[in-house]
Amino acid sequence: MAEVATETRPPGAAAIALKRIAIVPAFNEQESVTHVIEEIRAFDPDFEVVVVDDGSTDGTAAAAARLGAHVVRLPFNLGIGGAVQTGFRYAFEHGFELAVRVDGDGQHDPAQLGLLLGPVVAGEADIVVGSRFASDGGYRSSRSRRVGISILAKTVSLLVRRRVTDPTSGFQALNRRAIALFAADYPHDYPEVEAALMVHKHELRMTEVPVHMRERSAGQSSIGALASVYYMVKVLLALFVGLFRKNVTPLEEAR
Repeated sequence: MAEVATETRPPGAAAIALKRIAIVPAFNEQESVTHVIEEIRAFDPDFEVVVVDDGSTDGTAAAAARLGAHVVRLPFNLGIGGAVQTGFRYAFEHGFELAVRVDGDGQHDPAQLGLLLGPVVAGEADIVVGSRFASDGGYRSSRSRRVGISILAKTVSLLVRRRVTDPTSGFQALNRRAIALFAADYPHDYPEVEAALMVHKHELRMTEVPVHMRERSAGQSSIGALASVYYMVKVLLALFVGLFRKNVTPLEEAR
């Protein structure tokens, strides 16, 4: 699972021959989603961009469609896990070999996608996660959130027997094998922490690379201060249950 990469070799966009897609989950992100799409295309215009509109009540879907992104509209809000799995299912069903996840709130910087793609394209990892905490002087957040992430990181590291620094990061690059797994099954509430254990149990190779993340440019976080304790307890319980959960069959193997 998630060992921190000490060196990355960002590939140039022209050097990637794989069929690739950028999955952008978004909920009421009309003010930021267009900028996210533009940044992805600035990095690599050959990425197909699919925006999964998770039951938004604003103009998120229309804003994304105006820029030519493919929009998958969910009839109601499923939460981040359901939206992300929808994106992976779309990627799998349409034969994509390489996927990146870039959230629609503007926190992830698409200019750094080369750092994530390098180990995947080189065949060194199935999943690469951008970590805010893998290097000194990185992302700053509230003390309570830092403490919570630290507890989760230590717990996940213990369970997967490797160092994990940012178990809640959704800034990711994935190969076809990882796409097939997440298309078949993906945790639905606060999924990244549980997914890390799932990846370990399925013996996929996951690594972290240091990235800088921005403050969200619009919208509101799904985890407020009052929900932090509940979130911690729920995720820790979910990790415990996940230890005894049977592995799913990735869609690639099920066919």
